[in-house]
Amino acid sequence: MDVTLLSVLALGLILGIKHAIEPDHVIAVSTIASQSKKLWQASLAGVFWGIGHTVTLFIVGIIVILMKGEIPEKWAMSLEFLVGIMLVFLGIKTIISFKNIHIHSHKHDGDVEEHKHVHSHINSGKHNHQHKHKKVTYLGSTVIGLVHGLAGSGAMILLTMSTVKSVGEAAVYILIFGLGTVIGMLFFTTIIGIPFVLSKKRTSISGSLGLFTGVISTIFGVYYMYNIGVNEGLFHLWI
Repeated sequence: MDVTLLSVLALGLILGIKHAIEPDHVIAVSTIASQSKKLWQASLAGVFWGIGHTVTLFIVGIIVILMKGEIPEKWAMSLEFLVGIMLVFLGIKTIISFKNIHIHSHKHDGDVEEHKHVHSHINSGKHNHQHKHKKVTYLGSTVIGLVHGLAGSGAMILLTMSTVKSVGEAAVYILIFGLGTVIGMLFFTTIIGIPFVLSKKRTSISGSLGLFTGVISTIFGVYYMYNIGVNEGLFHLWI
């Protein structure tokens, strides 16, 4: 490799790190990191996001470059819109998981009918129930990365084609860029996982942090869809 190509690859690594900490990426992965009970679990959430993101960028990028084409604007924006839908879904899912609402039925002495009680296990007071939580899986992080990779593939292809001279160099560049996203997200999810891990034994604090993460993801997702659909004209393109 000559000095110029090495410089280009170094730039790709830096851009990958920078790309990983864009707001929509950070917010989405935060909903996964918030479920982590141990810091290494939060860190791995970032790693698997980066892997999913790189896989999509690499496959889509190389196919389009080989075909010497580009992703139509309407479809590129539609994939971006999909990110907004995903953020809303993740946000609502996180809110529900931390709200942890349960309905219990029981009978009082002498009663014929069952009584139903709805309550949350955050600050549940005298209703102190122990529940087994699902183990943290990294499929969610990988899927989030895949979706983000699809949404960013158009810009990635344009950047790659303007930077390198051959398909081989493009493949290496995308992989180096992907390595940068893994490093960037690994660092961020480790940092953001600290308050969640430290507060796990303090249910009220942990629940509040989780609910806050879910609300932010939902609000940002709605804004993201509005911006793509209305401000940037996606709805107009489809209509």
